[in-house]
Amino acid sequence: MDPADIAQALRAAMQGEVDESSRRRAEYSSDASNYRVVPQVVAFPRDTSDILAVAEVSRRAGTPLTTRGAGTSIAGNAVGGGIVLDTSRHLNRILDLDPQARTARVEPGVILASLQAAAAPHGLRFGPDPSTQSRATLGGMIGNNACGAHALAYGRTADNVIELDVIDGSLD
Repeated sequence: MDPADIAQALRAAMQGEVDESSRRRAEYSSDASNYRVVPQVVAFPRDTSDILAVAEVSRRAGTPLTTRGAGTSIAGNAVGGGIVLDTSRHLNRILDLDPQARTARVEPGVILASLQAAAAPHGLRFGPDPSTQSRATLGGMIGNNACGAHALAYGRTADNVIELDVIDGSLD
């Protein structure tokens, strides 16, 4: 499918915004790495059903899907030549913070510094502290297994995640 057809299919399937303009595609062609890969289209899901819809369009179209948070990856993990799915615009809420259980439920676009600020009054913190914590999203950190200066003491991201709701690329 060409980018216009993919964008049309995404608009029909989801509530969030879809942008295939040259400017938006250029903005999303890089992250903090040296890699440059221009996507065909950028989608901004509003909720989980939008993410599922984008994944279905991606499967039907045979188009690669790259999930992106803030684009702070220095390894090119936030760029891709198909559909780029930006979770930071709408899916950026802390859903629950339970000081007794020492857990938080967050959407993938939550910025780490926001979670740290919410947890601090309870004497809590999310372990990893990458240098980009003022911009890095939890979804991106999970995708990269981010760490930071205190990783030896507090662990990497994978060491601090208890549960995830995920989708895979299967057709089932």
